[in-house]
Amino acid sequence: MAETLPSKEDRLKRAAQPERDIAARTRTLVIGPYLARGAAPGRAGDADAPPPNPRPAQARLDEAVGLARAIDLDVVDQFSLVVSSPRPSTLLGKGKVEEIAGRIAADDINLVVMDGALTPVQQRNLEKAWGVKVIDRTGLILEIFGRRARTREGALQVEHAHLAYQKSRLVRSWTHLERQRGGFGFLGGPGETQIEADRRIIQDRMRRIERDLDAVKQTRSLHRASRRRVPYPIVALVGYTNAGKSTLFNRLTTAEVFAENLLFATLDPTSRAIKLPHGETAILSDTVGFISDLPTMLVAAFRATLEDVIEADVLLHVRDISHGETEAEAADVQNVLRQLGINPDDRARVIEVWNKADLLSGPDRERFAAIAERAGSDTRPALVSAVTGEGLAALLAEIEGRIAKGRPSFRIALEPADGGAANWLHEEAEIIDRHQAEDGRTEMIVRIAPEKEPRLWKRFPQAEKVG
Repeated sequence: MAETLPSKEDRLKRAAQPERDIAARTRTLVIGPYLARGAAPGRAGDADAPPPNPRPAQARLDEAVGLARAIDLDVVDQFSLVVSSPRPSTLLGKGKVEEIAGRIAADDINLVVMDGALTPVQQRNLEKAWGVKVIDRTGLILEIFGRRARTREGALQVEHAHLAYQKSRLVRSWTHLERQRGGFGFLGGPGETQIEADRRIIQDRMRRIERDLDAVKQTRSLHRASRRRVPYPIVALVGYTNAGKSTLFNRLTTAEVFAENLLFATLDPTSRAIKLPHGETAILSDTVGFISDLPTMLVAAFRATLEDVIEADVLLHVRDISHGETEAEAADVQNVLRQLGINPDDRARVIEVWNKADLLSGPDRERFAAIAERAGSDTRPALVSAVTGEGLAALLAEIEGRIAKGRPSFRIALEPADGGAANWLHEEAEIIDRHQAEDGRTEMIVRIAPEKEPRLWKRFPQAEKVG
């Protein structure tokens, strides 16, 4: 009996197993050092750090723990604390640093995850004080992205973002040597020489990655250009990480994109064709999930991946409506869309998809259904369950309606024997209505994309424009 070859997913899981084994043995402490209201955020971390997060501390800490567990770290303890006066050297006060050092020793901790932005100096000083590796939120997200990247493009983007992160930390971490050690001539001090050498190594690698990414972008542009020539409308899924985008994508396309209850389960973009109710084909694109306090460098690094979002005809903003912080998550997604130059309030283009309806209790389900029903036709969200399929037919109809806005409709009469013409209309247009006329001809009402209209007039000069 022939041996069954392992699937791509199985091969990827096997390749990642050594990392999982190491992570599973890494006893991790997750700390949420959240700024008190009114505290100056600039002193707590990098100048590029996002503004203070308005969410409750426990919700933010839970998300940080979820991020740590997304790469299989063994989280043995977690707690949040209020930082009223961030210290430039360690972020936390001396007493708190010593107290945490005791907990680290008692629990045999190997890694501390700080759910916030740390300056290079703060990170280095905390590692000295605690005797373990310390990473901040950006570093943790980069680790997750590195684990999740499944294509060459994704791996290149992650590495580029990681190098940019290391470069900024390397330079800032070592600048103190320039003040401590003098130099002469063109060499400068020993510290400066090491910095410049390391910077050159990192910068050279970043340039090579950028060249490789340019080639990938050109290939992606060719694919998009070929789709535009067909052309098919593009529908892109966006949303907070773990909102259920990949499950919805699989349900609508019968694909098998990796979908698990993990933060950042999807990193690399995937596109598939779907059929809309009246027969038109559209391209559905699944994208990386967004998250609060997403570092700007990651938005920039993944801009190429998100080009399908930027160019999409319709955006499906998928929300986990069962999550307690769904409103805050929606606001985070909208902020990232604005960074990409997209207006999240453009209701002609954006459809809110309230996913995971199957997880709602009876009263909550009725409440959300009533809210959706009361909304205007242009702002009405689609209440769906990607798991059970509930509401998906209505969602597809709404997608079709958004794409159809502004598209002309035509009445065309076909002779009974003209099967080729009927086949052309079925492939290139949406069939809105069809009936048999008294003279035996078939009358069709069709809707077609504006760019295909000249081809329709050429083939059917007798067509009558009706809308």
